Amino acid sequence: MISTSDKSTRALLLSMCNDISDEDSFQELRLLAQTAAVEVVGEAVQKRNKIDPAYYVGRGKAEEVAQAVKALGANAVICDDELSPVQIRNLENLTGVQIIDRTMLILDIFAQRAKTSEGKIQVELAQLQYMMPRLTGKGIELSQEGGGIGTRGPGETKLETDRRHIRRRIHHLKEELKNVQKSRKIIIQSRSYPVISLVGYTNAGKSTLMNALTDADVKTGDRLFETLDTTTRNLVLPDGRKVLLSDTVGFIRKLPHHLVEAFRATLEEVKEADLLIHVADGSSPTIDEDIFVVNSVLKELGAEQTPIIIAINKIDISGDASVFIEGYNKDNTIGISALTGKNLDKLLEAICRILPSNRRKAELFIPYDSGSAVDEIHKNGLINEIEYKDDGVKIKGEIDIAILKKYEKYLIN
Repeated sequence: MISTSDKSTRALLLSMCNDISDEDSFQELRLLAQTAAVEVVGEAVQKRNKIDPAYYVGRGKAEEVAQAVKALGANAVICDDELSPVQIRNLENLTGVQIIDRTMLILDIFAQRAKTSEGKIQVELAQLQYMMPRLTGKGIELSQEGGGIGTRGPGETKLETDRRHIRRRIHHLKEELKNVQKSRKIIIQSRSYPVISLVGYTNAGKSTLMNALTDADVKTGDRLFETLDTTTRNLVLPDGRKVLLSDTVGFIRKLPHHLVEAFRATLEEVKEADLLIHVADGSSPTIDEDIFVVNSVLKELGAEQTPIIIAINKIDISGDASVFIEGYNKDNTIGISALTGKNLDKLLEAICRILPSNRRKAELFIPYDSGSAVDEIHKNGLINEIEYKDDGVKIKGEIDIAILKKYEKYLIN
């Protein structure tokens, strides 16, 4: 893949713009380049209705770009869409420099961010799936050795050997991800407490909110995809319920399909959540479009029916006016500042109101020699009646399901 983390990468940004959303996408491309530590030395935009199948932009514009590349001393061109192998080859032949499309750039950023073994597996799988149809006759250098006797036919080319390596590696990574998914499902099913997932556009402030609510100490920064690997922490709600709060990877326009597929194991966390908190950047001029992008991904994951709270973040910058999002339930839309803590109490109140209850009415009789059980039930439930008998304590109340399962031998009826 590319080495955009190398600060010697000097790139010209190239985009097709037809409407305002395309201009927003181009602005986002600038941020992606900045995140990848690319030095942007120039920009080129062409307004046309259809992408050229041979050169992405028209042939004339492509020739202008080639001249600009030489004049500016650029060694790469970054395009704001995913390109076909033909478009990449034609542009490389014309400009004489590396052609990087939006998908390749995002995948490279993810490769830089992945810290856990699961994250690295998912990124590598997405990279290889992207790379496979784009192999050229020159082939690519792979560190893995050949498969040995019987694995290649006589006269097999370097390109065919590379493809064989990649297919084998993709199969291996998919098997690893299947095991990850099985393990994750077991963990999810064994959880005793409700799960709340933070979702939202990248750089909306999810990790800052996570830190504010749980002291998680998740790394934050004003960059796209600052947080990649999922973080889960305990949170005690004002009504005494214990929940798990999970921070997931941020979404973005034109999120590469390969990436969504590869990260499906991680994104299952969102699908299995009991409540979603959709964190939106109230200071963003494209907040409506950002929300639409996130909702589209949630729908693709099958999580659109999960109860949701819209948390409009950064009202310390934008003011309360940004809170009113047309088409959304005002009772479930809270303006907050994760940075200053403003209205986080209102957010927690909304969570208590909307989160499906994990408590059940129950009656238990607990012997005195199991006093620790009484203490735990007090901490994890709402006790309505308590009666002290000669040989134990009789308790009635609304108690967490997890605690009931733990002490089911004490249940009456």
